[in-house]
Amino acid sequence: MTFPSHIDVAIIGAGAAGLAAARTLEGSNLSSIVLEARDRIGGRAHTMVVGDNIPFDLGCGWLHSADENPFVAIAEKLGFEIERSLPPWRQRSYKEIFPQAERDEFFAALDAFFTRTEAAARRAQDSAASDYLEPGNRWNPMIDAISTYINGCELDQVSVKDFEAYEDTEINWRVPRGYGALIAAYGAPCDVALNCNVTLIDHAGARIRIETSQGTLTADKVIVCVPTDLIAAEAIRFSPALPDKVDAATNLPLGADDKVMLALNGNHDLPKDGNLRAATMRTAMGTYHLRPFGRNCIEGFFGGRHARDLEDAGAGAMAAAAIDEIVGLLGSNYRGKLTPLGESHWSRDPFARGSYSHALPGHADKRAVLAAPVNDRIFFAGEATSPDFFTTAHGAQQSGVRAAKEAMQATTG
Repeated sequence: MTFPSHIDVAIIGAGAAGLAAARTLEGSNLSSIVLEARDRIGGRAHTMVVGDNIPFDLGCGWLHSADENPFVAIAEKLGFEIERSLPPWRQRSYKEIFPQAERDEFFAALDAFFTRTEAAARRAQDSAASDYLEPGNRWNPMIDAISTYINGCELDQVSVKDFEAYEDTEINWRVPRGYGALIAAYGAPCDVALNCNVTLIDHAGARIRIETSQGTLTADKVIVCVPTDLIAAEAIRFSPALPDKVDAATNLPLGADDKVMLALNGNHDLPKDGNLRAATMRTAMGTYHLRPFGRNCIEGFFGGRHARDLEDAGAGAMAAAAIDEIVGLLGSNYRGKLTPLGESHWSRDPFARGSYSHALPGHADKRAVLAAPVNDRIFFAGEATSPDFFTTAHGAQQSGVRAAKEAMQATTG
């Protein structure tokens, strides 16, 4: 592909949002290009094949709200199989490591917490979701652990209004070949300039000037589809400055969620798609998916400050922590049965700097602020701009479609 000197619509970022914007513009008479800093497309959707031909989604892995998720139809059109069995999250833990009576007590406490946050979100005043933990409840640390999985951070960093704005139909499916592989296939037809890091969007003149690591080009319109932490840090600068966008992004930071994949060797009786989680009574804990799709592996998941600490400890620390925790639950004979295959480090990825967004307390309105166009010339997409499906690939996809339609409307209007 020849790097253009001018384009009608420049799209910054080849994640689900940017690729959706490009695919939406295909039917228009507007020329477009996606400028991607990485050497691959997909953004925070990325499938690696590890071990014995095991697809490992380092980023998004579940088709959340599958009955409303556009990637279901996209998968079917592209010939990707969809696994529709129930997720393991609320299943009984393997061998009653988390006994049923305690599980019932924990889920009762969790559901009661959700009832309180739902009521709180209807009030005028926003606050931290942690305010609605029941004082002294023994399950509070584990409820906080659940927050690290779904928000990427602990409840003291989460706006209760934003927490309740998220929509979940509770139908969750998977893609055996990998969600990241699906999104890469979806974006394959797009014109993408890889290894093209955008540093400046100068919108002072009649045409928008974009400075990149591959040179400068001009565009009539720009769709910005990059993670909030990059906007907040002004890794991409705007001239004239856009302080409202920087402020919105700052108050929609990315949390930390990471995965580790372990090969499972030797004799075992672990079930297909099993759940492994103990009543640890602490927030710094992993949760484990046993033999996903029946494969001989275990996928571990870490969130929040615990995930950041493991990232800071360096390569291999996450796998070591997962193995230690699994051995503590299943017995010392499992240490020799587990081999690290891969782990993610999203907070250390220079083009992500985290996993997915949450609104800080008092800032639930910032998603709409970030999503608003600037002078019908600069448009914003990405999971953080979704009003109800934030943190998800399908929320990002829908935002990309929305931003592309806004750009087309502004052109014809």
